[in-house]
Amino acid sequence: MNKLFIMCVTMLLASSQLMANDKITLKDVTGQTFTAQSVTKIEPVNGTDLYVGMSDDGKQIIEYSFKTGKQTRTLFDVSHTQGEQIKQLEGFVLSPDGRKLLIQTNTKKIYRRSFTADYYIYTLQSRKLERLSAGGPQQVPTWSPDGNQIAFVRDNNIFLVKLLYDNAESQVTKDGKQREIINGIPDWVYEEEFSTSRSLCFTADSRMLCWLKYDERKVKEYSLQMFMGSHPTLKANEVYPGTYTYKYPKAGEDNAIVSAWSFDIQSRKTNKLQIPVESDGYMPGIRPTAEPDRIIIFTMNRHQNVLNLYAVNPRTTLSQLLIKENSEKYIKEEVLGGIIIGQNNILLPSDRDGYMHLYIYSMNGSLTRKVGNENDDITRVYGYDEPTGDVYYQAAAVSPHDRQVFVSHKNGKVERLTNENGWNTAVFSGDYKYFLNTWSNYNTPYVCTIRNNDGKILSTLVDNKTLKEKLQAYGFNGREPFSFTTAEGIKLDGWMVKPENFDARKKYPVILFQYGGPGSQQVIDAWNAGSMGNGGAFDYYLAQQGFIVVCVDGRGTGGRGASFEKCTYLKLGVLEARDQVETALWLGQQSYVDKDRIGIWGWSFGGFNTLMSMSEGRAVFKAGVAIAPPTDWRYYDTVYTERYMRTPKENGTGYDANPIQRADKLHGALLICHGLADDNVHPQNTMEYTEALVQADKDFKENLYTNRNHGIYGGNTRTHLLRQISAWFMEHLK
Repeated sequence: MNKLFIMCVTMLLASSQLMANDKITLKDVTGQTFTAQSVTKIEPVNGTDLYVGMSDDGKQIIEYSFKTGKQTRTLFDVSHTQGEQIKQLEGFVLSPDGRKLLIQTNTKKIYRRSFTADYYIYTLQSRKLERLSAGGPQQVPTWSPDGNQIAFVRDNNIFLVKLLYDNAESQVTKDGKQREIINGIPDWVYEEEFSTSRSLCFTADSRMLCWLKYDERKVKEYSLQMFMGSHPTLKANEVYPGTYTYKYPKAGEDNAIVSAWSFDIQSRKTNKLQIPVESDGYMPGIRPTAEPDRIIIFTMNRHQNVLNLYAVNPRTTLSQLLIKENSEKYIKEEVLGGIIIGQNNILLPSDRDGYMHLYIYSMNGSLTRKVGNENDDITRVYGYDEPTGDVYYQAAAVSPHDRQVFVSHKNGKVERLTNENGWNTAVFSGDYKYFLNTWSNYNTPYVCTIRNNDGKILSTLVDNKTLKEKLQAYGFNGREPFSFTTAEGIKLDGWMVKPENFDARKKYPVILFQYGGPGSQQVIDAWNAGSMGNGGAFDYYLAQQGFIVVCVDGRGTGGRGASFEKCTYLKLGVLEARDQVETALWLGQQSYVDKDRIGIWGWSFGGFNTLMSMSEGRAVFKAGVAIAPPTDWRYYDTVYTERYMRTPKENGTGYDANPIQRADKLHGALLICHGLADDNVHPQNTMEYTEALVQADKDFKENLYTNRNHGIYGGNTRTHLLRQISAWFMEHLK
């Protein structure tokens, strides 16, 4: 009897502890409650085992040793400078010789990657801090290889500062003009879709400056109406709203005309470089080489299925084709970011054999080596140590949802350098002898370790032990992976979060979160899996309200080779939506799911996929929320849209498969939300779609967010938005 009593008390205590988990609030989700520590924004010092990073308070720049993980010296301190004074440090750029720093402050964001800032030149030995320029904020300051000059962009023109001549400043270009000509930095669509913010470089001898020029005079404009609003408050719009007008090329419309130029610093002579490019083609990259008379310029055709790498002599202006890459459908944007221009070699990622592998060419364009296992996608390139021939990279080798770090030796031998399944990233030292490994999985926040280039752990910098204990207190009970096969015979993978005290004998409502865009992945064994970051705190919040939260990556997503990823070509949204409907049907067959209470939501492409899924024809979703959705690809930009769809003139049928055309088929209670200052997916998408719903006599709710861009944040905005999502599902699924 006593044993039975003790056992009952133990069970009651365990039960009360389970029930006593702290409740997650939306302020927890949008705040710092579940933010994991990590080591980010570090800069390896070339040729050494050192790296440089900023202190958390934005007051210091500190040098560390990769080997020990410990601080070696303080390079900059805002309170210990001679000359100029600043209050806050927001970024830095180390000079090639390591003797100077460019200090960034007063940063003002423009688009996703671009910003202006006030930069200062800081000399480590003297601690002297001096303004880079007194003429106004700058963009993309760039050191010359000898460290004696800095080029930057202001108001669409390029300027040059010579440090050996008392920081004398001169203007290189004078034709830059708002919404007409841009020098040295990309236009909106290049920045957004080619993931770049800089379009200039010096030659290896520091004697010439080369850049791309964007003539966007023929590009049509889009205007966003701006109100006074709050956080920030735009007082100029207090009575009459203002507008923000910029160049935005929509699918099938004119792009900027791009050309390449060089400037001889001594003679001050400017020349246009002779680059073969189609009249409506792209120049998505300009890179220096180790040779003074050679730079590399990338070109693509408008369909983006041909990539050319040209060697260009900036003095003679002549170019020579080195590498021509072809794809039957399209070349992934990530290829451009993975290209490495070395001293004697060029490394090019390519999925030409069905999976993303790496191909090494000599500087004359001859293929010398292939890197990568047969059926594994290489997902990131970390570096190429030319003296040894070692190539360091990340690959989806264990599964499409896992990432490991590898080295491929010159003799073809491949070694795995990380040992824990899950998600591994790396930052290698400048001498490739060490790397910072950040690891996580579905249920473990970041663990940051220093390893040598054999993969041996030397020290642990971050383990997030305190956060792990907090997660247990808040009832983060883990994501459960699963797989199923659709009616079309397609195997799909997903994860689910179940409510605390889950009882398989009960039937639960389900919220399906997805994104689904080309090459994307949400089903990844990583801490940042989930709908809103912070370890999926919003998913756990919804689970605490009694929902099962599910995510499935459908066709078109990444990690499973080119065939699976590119099968949505010319018909975006059709197969993706079909797979989400199949997911709902499969879930409805599970004993613990109420098939009549399944919802779906997503943001951006995920919003588009939500609308397509709710109007697919099979009425499986009772409710849905679409955030900032594209609703007709004719309204979206040229580069992204045409990469997957070609132009509306070429592929009208593909473009017609969209939520607006399907408005009369919408099934389920719909909430649609959009920021009125969304420069990416224009509010036009929601306005035209909701008009189609009105004319189709379909009910819906619409939330518009004043002056908010595609991220819909600022002040209390994000918390308000998440409350609308959760309240919508509480109303319609509970």
